Amino acid sequence: MAGYRKARINDETQKALSAIIREVKDPRVSGAFLSITGTEVTPDLKFAKVYFSALGSDSKEVKRGLESAVGFIRKRLAETLNMRITPEIKFYEDTSMEYGANISRLLNKIEPELRAAEKAEEEARAVLENEEEK
Repeated sequence: MAGYRKARINDETQKALSAIIREVKDPRVSGAFLSITGTEVTPDLKFAKVYFSALGSDSKEVKRGLESAVGFIRKRLAETLNMRITPEIKFYEDTSMEYGANISRLLNKIEPELRAAEKAEEEARAVLENEEEK
């Protein structure tokens, strides 16, 4: 399958799932601020990994809610996408936001140390330049 076709199928699947998720009546899903962050459909279109991010609620509970509603979601996806094969859906929590926040926290933590090191280096250069001038 051509790369552009696979990317287009992934994008359309993500858009369709984002709309379908809003229709799920399971309180674990409907009560969460849920976002579909990405999809990966296999080249044979039989399986799809769906990455989600849930803010303000327990992501494990949201995942259980999504897995219990997978039949409804897959049926609506088949109606929406008009593909020969509707992929079997597997949900995965997207932890990239957490990972990015952790990296940012670590960088903010070491920033004062880096600034102090830069300042010490500048002072050392200034001392060396003064000695060279003499």
